[in-house]
Amino acid sequence: MKVIVGLGNPGPKYGLTKHNVGFMLVNALAEKLGISETEWKDKFEALVAETHIGMEKVLLVKPLTYMNDSGRAVGPLLSWYKLEPEDLVVVHDDMDIPAGTIRIRKKGSAGGHNGIKSLLAHVGDEHFTRVRIGIGRPLPGWSVIDHVLAPFPSEDVPKIREAIEYLLPAVETIVTEGTDLAMNKYNPRKQKKPKQTETAPEPEGETDEQSKQAGK
Repeated sequence: MKVIVGLGNPGPKYGLTKHNVGFMLVNALAEKLGISETEWKDKFEALVAETHIGMEKVLLVKPLTYMNDSGRAVGPLLSWYKLEPEDLVVVHDDMDIPAGTIRIRKKGSAGGHNGIKSLLAHVGDEHFTRVRIGIGRPLPGWSVIDHVLAPFPSEDVPKIREAIEYLLPAVETIVTEGTDLAMNKYNPRKQKKPKQTETAPEPEGETDEQSKQAGK
């Protein structure tokens, strides 16, 4: 069994905020898998729906504890079903990558994300898969809280929609074929830097500082 957890805050007030992209992806996955609203059950301070991806039984989870206490819901769920951290897949927002960019990782630190900090505290192990959706950095003068609790600007909405659509088969691949294959298949490729060509020497009699002032 795998547990796919989307991080976010419960309630319509937060539904379209940047912090709720984890909920957004889990909702999109539930819709794709044909899960109705009545199939969500309240367990361990979370909304939980049981389904299958391929031959694997899966729990879709949306914690109701608010973001900073996400682990309080997820830890007991893992214990109840006698699952290991490696059976956990967590979808969450990430300010360190541009809006709509995705990254899949097998482990790691919290990186300043309070929801992941809570999970690490309650799960007690960093070896769980993270599916990160970029939300970009705060605007000048905005606090982190202002940023994550605000809706996406109109120009970023299609980027997030495309990221979620792109990640649906990626999450299915994590469940059926493993995180390594999903990382290789879906993580963005690093762009190779072009080889530097030798440059001609600067004319004699002109210093570096003079070149800068001249706009060269």
